[in-house]
Amino acid sequence: MQLVDNISAAVERQIGRRPWLDHLVRAGGRFQRQRGDYYAAGITYFTVLSLFPLLMVAFSVAGFILAGQPELLTRLQDSVVENIPGSFGTQINDLIDQAISSRGTVGLLGLLVGLYTGLGWIANLRAALTEQWEVQSPESPWWRSKLSDLGALVGLGLAFVVSLGLSAIASSGLGAQVLAALGIDHLPGATVVLAVVSIALGLLASWAVFAWMIARLPREPVSLRSAARAAALAAIAFEIFKQIAAIYLQIVLRSPAGATFGSIIGLMVFSYTTYRILLFATAWAATSSDNDRAAEIAPPNAVVIRPRVVDHSISTGTGAAYFGAGAVAALALLLFGRRR
Repeated sequence: MQLVDNISAAVERQIGRRPWLDHLVRAGGRFQRQRGDYYAAGITYFTVLSLFPLLMVAFSVAGFILAGQPELLTRLQDSVVENIPGSFGTQINDLIDQAISSRGTVGLLGLLVGLYTGLGWIANLRAALTEQWEVQSPESPWWRSKLSDLGALVGLGLAFVVSLGLSAIASSGLGAQVLAALGIDHLPGATVVLAVVSIALGLLASWAVFAWMIARLPREPVSLRSAARAAALAAIAFEIFKQIAAIYLQIVLRSPAGATFGSIIGLMVFSYTTYRILLFATAWAATSSDNDRAAEIAPPNAVVIRPRVVDHSISTGTGAAYFGAGAVAALALLLFGRRR
């Protein structure tokens, strides 16, 4: 027992000497206390549910593109027949024809359902992020909350567009083309510089999305400084996780079971881990010195001073009863004394 106490005291001293470690411990405690894992699992469910309307919209867009380019449609169907012979290939071509013929209906239905599920997803995501603050603002009317969620959904979409643009620049070989145009692609270390620039652009893309989500999605005021720092932590963790996930998926997808269920399981694991990183980063921002606020203590109720009046007076009936009891007691004592 003494050894455990000594170890605990040593750990507390180390935490007290290092502010970053103290911040990490407080953020971890906030994350666990506010059920970060539970909310990450819930948002993962809504994410997977929201993918089906997006797939409907994607099929509709593909139908419009194929309908306007008959040559591309013919090549696609020929490729299906070559790679998937038999009745299964014919069924896939029938599905392609149906997607083209009903592209308008599928697209409209996908947009409506996607808007509904998207608002539900963004509302639950904002609720999970707000939960990490412990001190919550009063709830707004439902129509105002929905308008706010719609604006947050549009803003998040724009943030994703910026992130995807930066990621595309990092992975499309544009950097190599720039080096070749400048004539320095043959210099020693050019490949290393290009790899570093690609990683930096990937980090910048992740940081932009995380910073916007941490600063704008919670229903609590967040300082941009703390959001930027927390987003940097989340971006680094996310990039490390992406590298590990890519290696793991390459191993898992080699097996038949992995090829069958690996995509959906990988999507769920990827979403769950990403949301855990986001929620922990939000807890980090919430426990920073810029945003850490003491819990509000309700003032005590007003004190009412009322004088206490005690009535020592004796009523007539009570006085008569006392007098009679005293007379009987005196008579009894007198008689007892004479007998003796």
